[in-house]
Amino acid sequence: MSNQESQEPENTSAAADDTADQTEFTAAAEPFDPLVDALTEAAKYRDLALRSQAEFDNFRKRAAREKEDAIRFANARLFESLLPILDNFELGLAAARNDAQGSSILLGLDMVFKQTQDFLTDFGVVPIDSAGQKFDPNLHEALSQETSTEVAEGSVIRQIRKGYKLRDRLLRPANVVISTGLATPPSDSGAPNES
Repeated sequence: MSNQESQEPENTSAAADDTADQTEFTAAAEPFDPLVDALTEAAKYRDLALRSQAEFDNFRKRAAREKEDAIRFANARLFESLLPILDNFELGLAAARNDAQGSSILLGLDMVFKQTQDFLTDFGVVPIDSAGQKFDPNLHEALSQETSTEVAEGSVIRQIRKGYKLRDRLLRPANVVISTGLATPPSDSGAPNES
């Protein structure tokens, strides 16, 4: 029995040595395959080319969109400069209406004002209608707040200066007065009511 026990460990170590030798032989037996290496490199460069093409397509689309926006909004600075002139013209026209009803000069000024508004509308400049609307900080600039029984809290009571948009872009916010709702009467902070 002792001979069999001593032989088993030797067989186990011999099997381990044979496995190690086979692993080394297998690794050494696989030659370098240039075809596999070339295919791997070709796949890498194909992926790089596809990514570059996608990036270029995105750049081309973004450049076209920016060019279109530049064309659509090219006159924005001109219109922004023209709006104060239009405001003053409208104020003068309102004053002329109060002083001289039916005057031919007033009719001429009305026509010029109408033509100016039509010109701006043709180029996409539209006034923002604010009176009675819910306050929108994207379109309105609040100058003050007042209590009101007719207008709900957070809505525009009156417009001080017109706002304008150029298509979907804000040129100038409307200056407005906002309603705070009903005025609350001062509360009695004295003793509680006795019944």
